[in-house]
Amino acid sequence: MNHGFVKVASAIPLVKVADCQYNVEQIESLVIQAEGKGIEIICLPELSLTAYTCQDLFQQQLLTDEAEMALIHLMNTTRSLDIISLVGLPVPFHGALLNCAAVIQRGKILGLVPKTYLPNYKEFYEKRWFVSGTDVSEGTVLICGQQVTVSSRLLFRTPSCCFGIEICEDVWAPVPPSSILTLQGADIVFNLSANSDAVGKYAYLQSLLAQQSARTICGYVFSSCGYGESTQDVVFSGKGFIYENGILLAEGKRHQLQAQMIEAEIDVERLRAERRTNTTFAACAAQLKGSGNRVWENGQPAASNAQYTFIETERVPARPISLTRVIDPHPFVPVGKRLDERCQEIFDIQIDGLAKRIQHTGAQTVVVGISGGLDSTLALLVCVGTFDKLGLNRRGIVGITMPGFGTTDRTYTNAVNLMKLLGITIREISIKEACLQHFADIGHDAEKHDVTYENSQARERTQILMDAANQMNGFVVGTGDLSELALGWATYNGDHMSMYGVNASVPKTLVRHLVSWVAERIGDDIIRRTLLDIVDTPISPELTPADEQGNIAQKTEDLVGPYELHDFFLYYLLRWGFRPAKIYLLARQAFGQAYDDATIRHWLRTFCRRFFAQQYKRSCLPDGPKVGSCSLSPRGDWRMPSDASASLWLKECDELG
Repeated sequence: MNHGFVKVASAIPLVKVADCQYNVEQIESLVIQAEGKGIEIICLPELSLTAYTCQDLFQQQLLTDEAEMALIHLMNTTRSLDIISLVGLPVPFHGALLNCAAVIQRGKILGLVPKTYLPNYKEFYEKRWFVSGTDVSEGTVLICGQQVTVSSRLLFRTPSCCFGIEICEDVWAPVPPSSILTLQGADIVFNLSANSDAVGKYAYLQSLLAQQSARTICGYVFSSCGYGESTQDVVFSGKGFIYENGILLAEGKRHQLQAQMIEAEIDVERLRAERRTNTTFAACAAQLKGSGNRVWENGQPAASNAQYTFIETERVPARPISLTRVIDPHPFVPVGKRLDERCQEIFDIQIDGLAKRIQHTGAQTVVVGISGGLDSTLALLVCVGTFDKLGLNRRGIVGITMPGFGTTDRTYTNAVNLMKLLGITIREISIKEACLQHFADIGHDAEKHDVTYENSQARERTQILMDAANQMNGFVVGTGDLSELALGWATYNGDHMSMYGVNASVPKTLVRHLVSWVAERIGDDIIRRTLLDIVDTPISPELTPADEQGNIAQKTEDLVGPYELHDFFLYYLLRWGFRPAKIYLLARQAFGQAYDDATIRHWLRTFCRRFFAQQYKRSCLPDGPKVGSCSLSPRGDWRMPSDASASLWLKECDELG
């Protein structure tokens, strides 16, 4: 089972101008290599059988005949191969010459797709030799002994995907054919190109392809001719790209003196999931079909009744795919400069959200529980940033530390020091006596450290925060994060509740980086050291007593599993809707030797079980800002019945091997 991955290649052969025999031998070698690597579809450059730079030689009958013979040769030598090959050649058609992409598999031409937009400016003179596919009637042509459909409106269906084709200049058009092809159902678009080089053009091309791939939510495979093309006036350096929804998966090297092949696996399942979520995509597709497949000409819609034709490829057996693409183990946490930008943006969003709430309520005071842990530290930093932005006195931030049975000296000291150093109002209210009285009232043994023992402390702390906020005409700022909400690692109507939760859509793996990011940018060395020590402190609710050495005994990740795994599971379940089997496949690829398969399976099942069982806590979440691609707010990204069954997900987890 390939879980929606389609292995594709962009290949750049060496060519000799007008030497079809040499060219087809080079192409044949690349196709055979690709077949051996399990590649399903390979894309070669524009006019690759003849070379692109033949100029007026395209008007020679000998060249077009030899191009056809070269195609026959390629079909014969790959007749027993399952791979689908896309090669370029000139095709005589109804008195015109078309610049075509031939789609071949197992000795059969599945279709010929002509180029739509012919560049005829600066160094390009294509209209001197070719006619646009839109300027001739669609039909069939006898080529290589086969009657083959010729149309720019062809879509090809394989067992794993649907793909379409455009050629070079097509993607530079204001409305590229790929925009229509994807709305008609293409998951992947292949572009056979001859893209010449000029200063600045490469970066522009990358931007163009990335945006087109993102706009159409598709995989985009680009192959442009390279060494061997004529350098009479321009140079073709050989460009190969594979994009997926705007993300570059693989890229070739330019200016190579040898052939090259760029390969990657496109996740069609991910693309389809994104299209289902993005209802605008479906609305555009419906509008297109309802208007008779209109395109725009001279600012006006031009009606066309021509329908797109779907061609079925050979139904070859699926082969297992060995993933070569890099799977980021920390999908919420970018690296390098992007991490700095991400942290700044999230921090700004949190501050703006809280600022609006403060101004709306007219409150001059916010109350936040400070434990010396990561989440409350981030919430406090957001409060400080907000008060500074609004020009309010930091003394209006009331930090309350509430020592309990599991509070350690390390977390207590860090909490108090941080509040002092940031210049906020400090209150200390122990919960021990109140909890002991509560245990006595309900007849609970204080030595029995069960869920009642733990949740009583969490609810007592929340009551203190709420009542203190009432005293001071303020409101409680929540500290819980996205990862805790996904796992339900919060006490219902305890730390689960607040008036505004600034961390509600920040995953735990990113909370750590945000606190570190602030620490590295703060001018005070003592504050920096305090923040970094908080980052290094084991994550714990501190609801059970410390060990004999006074260290944290109750470590969250020992109980519910590593947060980096859970954040990975959350991202692919929530953002992409993937099933457990695919998440498991991706996790194995992402984490390598960090976790063995049994460990990943164990915590994946734990995640699925808890995610379903704890929905009732998410159904009544306080307000809080969405900062990224995932949120569990019942008013935003996630609406789920609290009593939905997890049986399908758990069953698949149990069947993982």
